[in-house]
Amino acid sequence: MNLRRAVAFLVWWAIPVLAWSQQPSEMKPVTNRLAASIYNGPSMATLGELTDSIGGRLTASPTYVRSTEWAAAKFRSYGIENVKLEPFTIAAGWQRGTCSGAMLSPLSRPLNVASLGWGPSTPAGGVQSTIVIVSDVSPDVLKSREAELRGRIVFLETSKIFAEGYGKALPKLESAWLAFQKAGVLAVIAPDREKNNVLNAHGGLWGTKLLPLPGAEVGMEDAKLIQRELEHGPVTIRLTVENKTSGETTVNNVVAEIRGSERPDEWILIGAHLDSWDFGTGAQDNGTGAVSVLEIGRALMALGKAPRRSIRLALWGGEEQGLLGSYAYTQTHKSQLDKCVAVLNTDNGAGHPKGWKVEGREDLKKAMQPWSDGLLKDLNGGDLSTDTTYDTDHGPFLLQGIPALDLSVDMTKYMEIHHKSSDTFDKVDGLDFKAGEAIVAVTAYALAQSETPIAPHIDHAAVGEILKKAKLEELLEHVGVWKP
Repeated sequence: MNLRRAVAFLVWWAIPVLAWSQQPSEMKPVTNRLAASIYNGPSMATLGELTDSIGGRLTASPTYVRSTEWAAAKFRSYGIENVKLEPFTIAAGWQRGTCSGAMLSPLSRPLNVASLGWGPSTPAGGVQSTIVIVSDVSPDVLKSREAELRGRIVFLETSKIFAEGYGKALPKLESAWLAFQKAGVLAVIAPDREKNNVLNAHGGLWGTKLLPLPGAEVGMEDAKLIQRELEHGPVTIRLTVENKTSGETTVNNVVAEIRGSERPDEWILIGAHLDSWDFGTGAQDNGTGAVSVLEIGRALMALGKAPRRSIRLALWGGEEQGLLGSYAYTQTHKSQLDKCVAVLNTDNGAGHPKGWKVEGREDLKKAMQPWSDGLLKDLNGGDLSTDTTYDTDHGPFLLQGIPALDLSVDMTKYMEIHHKSSDTFDKVDGLDFKAGEAIVAVTAYALAQSETPIAPHIDHAAVGEILKKAKLEELLEHVGVWKP
């Protein structure tokens, strides 16, 4: 009788341990339901609402504000109760107005131009002057050219300026803008990188400080024409820019949480940026990512029972200006980050999915392999890449040593629409989009259910080694988010 009681006690005690020790194959029934819910779910219709009804969502603009309110309402409509708008501040607000340019001599013709983000307006009527090419923005070189630059329009030869790498060039370029202002330069123009005079929306520098001078990008072919004409003599252009600017501005992230059923203080974060540039309607960059986060929240709630750990769902602002919203979150919630098991990010468009980037961590790749083989391979998400980037919102969490996963997809066609007016709903393949959503959802559920965290947090020195290997240390130190 005593032996029977002892066996019964041991069996009772072992039940939660066995439950926490689920293998990938044992999770299949639930993860299959989760994936099916997403494939049959409304995410394409939701994406249509975001892109066609709200449109481009430039950080802090009225359309961005509307999108945050819309997203919070969506989360609540799925039955998620813990939904918040979490504020952070940016240095300045900016809204695009009008921009026009023309070559006046030696030819008379319009130029394809657009204002650089966070650039001020020109004086009423615009500015008009001859062009000076600048291919070296070293302080000593610019100081020696002050007289030549005064009263002129500077053409930045960016192919040469950035030849040494973005991390080395950015500090010099920031100083150059101030040197141009001091020298009395009227405006700055830079060539775009796309054929057929297609323009890409982007800023002049990292962050949201207003540029000290009006700045514009010029279509590739127009820029080459200017350079050819300069070989024969002076080129005069007119540039007129009118934008709206403001001082320090509050921006909201949207954050929701599904509380865990057994370990609610431990959490997985699924994130994507909600903001976009304003040329298109931000469908691939990053409407698909933002809607994925919403849709995964809906599908998890539809399971009827929360996973063991909590899952936080975050839509970031200010990504396009330098990962500002996600970085602010890591600073505001620094005391809670030790409980963050992993961060899953999606911001590479809705191309055919591949799997995950593990951001330079071989230990994370090894730990993910059973889940990739057992659950994700059937969803076409079994690949694991150790590539390291700081190009989207997993980055601030990587700096904190948290296991960070960035969804990897086929990006062959991505740059055809990236930051362009063509980034619209009709470019999204619904099947690839839903496949990516399913991979993120299944991964998040598996990590939230697993017995132990997927991988440990790594210390500052180990993060530094990853950044050094990826040649990111210099850039991140300069922009103020990393100290070796």
